[in-house]
Amino acid sequence: MKFASIDIGSNAVRLLLAQVLNNGKPFISKDSLIRIPIRLGEDSFTNQFISDEKREKLVSAMIGFKYLIDAYKPVDFAACATAAMREARNSQEIIQEIREKSGIEIEVINGQKEAETICTNHIEKYLTSDSAYLYIDVGGGSTEMTLFSNHQAVISESFNIGAVRIINDRVSSEQWDSMKRWIKDNTRKYGKAEAIGSGGNINKLYKFAGKKEQTFLSYKKVEKIHKYLSSFSFDERVRILNIHTDRADVIIPATNIFLNVMKWAKIKKIHVPQFGLSDGLIRILYGKHNQKQEF
Repeated sequence: MKFASIDIGSNAVRLLLAQVLNNGKPFISKDSLIRIPIRLGEDSFTNQFISDEKREKLVSAMIGFKYLIDAYKPVDFAACATAAMREARNSQEIIQEIREKSGIEIEVINGQKEAETICTNHIEKYLTSDSAYLYIDVGGGSTEMTLFSNHQAVISESFNIGAVRIINDRVSSEQWDSMKRWIKDNTRKYGKAEAIGSGGNINKLYKFAGKKEQTFLSYKKVEKIHKYLSSFSFDERVRILNIHTDRADVIIPATNIFLNVMKWAKIKKIHVPQFGLSDGLIRILYGKHNQKQEF
């Protein structure tokens, strides 16, 4: 069965076209992922208003996505928007324009639902009963965290700390302190803990590490890659390291978020399963149409 999902993020918008195949147990086969860097967060986090220029780009992207979805002919599709659209005063006007011009209905979700949607990716296969796990999703506008123990979600929280916010100087020391307190208060009693990372930046770090057989990075490895990337200028990261321009600046602050979270939680290992909000939406759609089958 074919499905499509749209993730309107603070840094980029993504369209995932995927099939759910069933060979005894369903699994997702990704046919195509289209990513367009619009960086809505630059406007939203600074002015709480999305400019006409970025509005036009977003509307055009959604019209283009709808043509691709129509050509793909999925059983169903869904579109969600996160932090940048949550905070823009004119988000409802833009959503209405997109609805009228493309027929796409967009749901603006809060941080809690964003975390829940991502966690539908069945991360329990990475969990063992003798460890606690902190699920960390770092985006352009926010960081979502969920603490797991004994295969159960214990507590979740969303913080307005993201890579695009940081490069636009929109994260205060008080916000960092609030995140630090939450992490320490909720992880200290679990002792040994590991992390599960989500988002385009941690996926990029994983590729830089050249990992093939193992699915995790050590704290020291993340720290080493951070130091290596920081030794290059923005232009050098694009030209020499071949990092996309919309990734080359945010990857440094995003990595810093992961390092801070791991340090405050005393975590030495982070698993990188390489899935995100788009994948979670596909799973939700499949569950809606096949209630008796589980991944």
